[in-house]
Amino acid sequence: MLAFVIRRVGQSILVLLIVGLVAFSMFRFVGDPIDNMLGQERTIEDVERLRAQLGLDQPFPVQYFRFLEGAIQGNFGVSYRQGREVSEILLERAPATLELAFVSGVLAIAIGIMLGVFTAIRRNGATAHIIMAASLIGVSLPTFLIGILLIYLFSVELGWLPSFGRGETVSIGDWWTTGFLTESGRKALILPAITLGLYQMTLIMRLVRSEMLEVLRQDYIRFARARGLKERAVNFHHALKNTMVPVVTVIGLQLGAIIAFAIITETVFQWPGVGLLFINAIQFVDIPVMAAYLMLISVMFVGINLLVDILYVFIDPRLRVDRTGGHS
Repeated sequence: MLAFVIRRVGQSILVLLIVGLVAFSMFRFVGDPIDNMLGQERTIEDVERLRAQLGLDQPFPVQYFRFLEGAIQGNFGVSYRQGREVSEILLERAPATLELAFVSGVLAIAIGIMLGVFTAIRRNGATAHIIMAASLIGVSLPTFLIGILLIYLFSVELGWLPSFGRGETVSIGDWWTTGFLTESGRKALILPAITLGLYQMTLIMRLVRSEMLEVLRQDYIRFARARGLKERAVNFHHALKNTMVPVVTVIGLQLGAIIAFAIITETVFQWPGVGLLFINAIQFVDIPVMAAYLMLISVMFVGINLLVDILYVFIDPRLRVDRTGGHS
């Protein structure tokens, strides 16, 4: 088990180094930040002085290793646009994104699993067929279109919910802010959370349904019914527990996808999170902000994937037996 964890950690570090290298290389082709930082009347001397001040005159390997050295220490440099520490800007924006991702993830997992189990148990019922047909909307429609449709219906036509912004927030501690404690904050969270979590919810629902139907056809389920166990005990104690083994991996990856794809939802609803910050950074070629965002998303993806791999070993006893026997 320890060797498995060490191997996975080593692979995760290698992935992060490769992602950092690819991302940092791409930024060389998005434009020159000097053009946005200096006015039209700049001189060649001004350009060279600012380029040297920012370290952009150094060779690419030197810039990359300086970036990695700072990133390990939590120092991503200074924003070219705002002139502030990137880590300080991210701390201001992170609560909005994490709050949105948390609510979306809880909705996607809870509703997805419940609907998946229901449509598997009642697979021949009219309600299950309606739910499966409706789930095609969440799978097929792009996120930005879902957001626009929700804004049009609930904000423009009905006027029930706000169409943009985070509403009023309350500060907790030095850097955390939340909208849970205000009515306007809770209302502002509803549409973005549904938009962001709808695709993941339908994906989890269809996966749970497929896996549970497969489990319900197994011999040990027939044996449990033959023993006279109640249908509830068969479905939820035996079938659901074995259904969740492969689903856990997908849920873990979808949690990472929620944070990564929040960039689209935040743009549609002008949600003041790190995703919207990244879009603005692209427009102004703010390389430190872009690099920090991609590295943080990579760390979250890799970290969640690592936790899922470890959790998978504890959930599935067969993997523990294989690793104990040396068959990795």
